[in-house]
Amino acid sequence: MRFRLACAQFAPVKKAIESNLDKIAQMCLEASAEGADVIVFPEGATAGYFLEGGVLECAISSSELLAGLTGRLQKLSRPLDVVVGFYESDNGELYNSCGYFEVGPDISRTGAVYRKFFLPTYGVFDEERFVGRGTELAVFDTRFGRVAMLICEDVWHSIMPTLCAVRGANLILAPSASPARDFSQSKPGNVVTYEKLLTAIASEHNVFVGLSSLCGFEGGKGFAGGSMIIDPSGEILVEGPLQDEHIVIAEIDLDEVGIARARSPLLSDLRAAWSDIVKLATESE
Repeated sequence: MRFRLACAQFAPVKKAIESNLDKIAQMCLEASAEGADVIVFPEGATAGYFLEGGVLECAISSSELLAGLTGRLQKLSRPLDVVVGFYESDNGELYNSCGYFEVGPDISRTGAVYRKFFLPTYGVFDEERFVGRGTELAVFDTRFGRVAMLICEDVWHSIMPTLCAVRGANLILAPSASPARDFSQSKPGNVVTYEKLLTAIASEHNVFVGLSSLCGFEGGKGFAGGSMIIDPSGEILVEGPLQDEHIVIAEIDLDEVGIARARSPLLSDLRAAWSDIVKLATESE
């Protein structure tokens, strides 16, 4: 199975949902024209990330987001799978979420919605004050194979991508909003850390990984950009520029997953030992 994956980094206007959706749709059309089959947008793409108390007024349902995308993507000549980070409202609860939507001629459906599990509440972050924690993984089947979604800090905790791989994910998509910090190197330290984390995740579990990062500024805080797509051996296939809006695209060949796992059967070893691992985790409580 071959397809083209795009990761779009852009700077949303804070609390301007309609104009941000216009920009998302424009980038979808651009990516589709370049052959993309799946496109991933960052965490908080619909309204910005640092909303704090503004989350309530900017949160929308997944069905509202799907309708907004579908109405703006009537010009698509073929289906496009779109992953968008958004603040979600559901039955009176608020979440930091991302949705996987299938949009195109004769199709408009939600494939899955994932709610962020690890909510940073330290330093410049204050998520747990304003949104609830998700309690389920999003590992699901698509027309391009079995996909998982994680959001930003979720990939900083190795247990989350491990669980996704054990459940069969061949591709992990990670919308992110990561403020630039630590400028002692040629790249911001958080971008360097993402490179280390994601290449390790990809090579350990032999999965493709796609990171889509916010760029621009919100309230004096700059987002780094540096979106990237990584292959199952841990090689970075393509990486976006720092700060600037950009779309990176790479061809994904899922046959490479099987080849990589045959060469390095770490995931099969993990699955074989899984019941004992669960026992160890239970005993440690």
